[in-house]
Amino acid sequence: MSDASSDQETSALSRFLRTETVGGTALLFAAFVALVWANSPFADAYHGLSEFTLGSDDWSVFGQPLHLELTLADWAKDGLLAVFFFVAGLELKRELVVGELSTLRGAALPVICATGGVIVPALIAAAVAHDNPHIGTAWAIPIATDIAFALGILSLIGSRLPSGARVFLLGLAVVDDLIAIAVIAVLFSHGLSALWLGVAAAGCVIWVLGQRARITTPLLYIPVAIVVWIAMLQSGVHATIAGVALGLLTRVRPDPGEASAPAERIEHRIQPISALICVPIFAFFASGVTVNGSVFRELFTNDLSIAIMAGLFFGKIIGISGSSILAVRLRIAERPAGLYTRDILALSVLGAIGFTVSLLVAELSLGDDQVELAKAAVLLTSVVASVIGSLLLLRRGRVHTAL
Repeated sequence: MSDASSDQETSALSRFLRTETVGGTALLFAAFVALVWANSPFADAYHGLSEFTLGSDDWSVFGQPLHLELTLADWAKDGLLAVFFFVAGLELKRELVVGELSTLRGAALPVICATGGVIVPALIAAAVAHDNPHIGTAWAIPIATDIAFALGILSLIGSRLPSGARVFLLGLAVVDDLIAIAVIAVLFSHGLSALWLGVAAAGCVIWVLGQRARITTPLLYIPVAIVVWIAMLQSGVHATIAGVALGLLTRVRPDPGEASAPAERIEHRIQPISALICVPIFAFFASGVTVNGSVFRELFTNDLSIAIMAGLFFGKIIGISGSSILAVRLRIAERPAGLYTRDILALSVLGAIGFTVSLLVAELSLGDDQVELAKAAVLLTSVVASVIGSLLLLRRGRVHTAL
């Protein structure tokens, strides 16, 4: 890789981390406001806002109703999160083609650790709540790491760690997101419609042809993205998959003489909207959990909530750090320069911050009687992981400074 390409990659990574740092703060603020409002005397107003409907069920295409009369909470879950997943798709494509995951040596450790960080939490959750009737899909709740929170904390607290820590965590989170996206597509796709899947596929083909023809006008891509999103929503596949698909189909290699590839230009424009608007709004509607004495008691007595907390916290730490130790000892992969086993352990605690995707999976996999408890388990575990991870990073930072 040339010096110019290396500088461009470093610049893109720096912009990504800066946006995620601010986005993590916005996400935390939105969740805090939702929690306070939902547990205040004005809780009915919060729930009324969440259930307020927009759109119409009267709209139809090809004689098929579009079912676009959704609550604000559903618009945030199905619509705004599609933007978040589009950015994730762009970042994943960039990392796989020209980034840290484009070489076997660079990809080995993050891929292995992300895989371990998905399998172990799922196994722990399934083992703890094996008799619970909801565990058939709820095992997927603790498998996801929240990239905004994790990178935000690392950027604020881990400035004295080697740069390899950021690269490792970013690669880990990208692969983690890919696996979580695949799980959502498989577990929560029901009653598939061949007609709408065909419309979505046609839209994706138009997107690819536009990329190959080097068309840059948003007057093509925005309507195509809307059509693909609507088609995916109607097809039975979760609508957020539309964002991932279009992100992965976007060109990431610049042409000779081109300052930057379309993926980088689009990500530069869309990522702040995703990090500062879309994800915080979703967090606002997803985090309004009633917290009282009975909820806290049930958190530590209900096998499902215990399974989620144990899977997310212990599963992520064991899965990520254990996979790292095993891969390095077997010489399958190498740690980034300057990182030690205890650094990976500290970073694995940040992997236990499951927020955006974990809350989404909770809403998709559970009914109203269990979803609030599952959300409370995710929120509590994420707070604990944030605090412990921050303390460990501060400790490791002092060690690296001394070294």
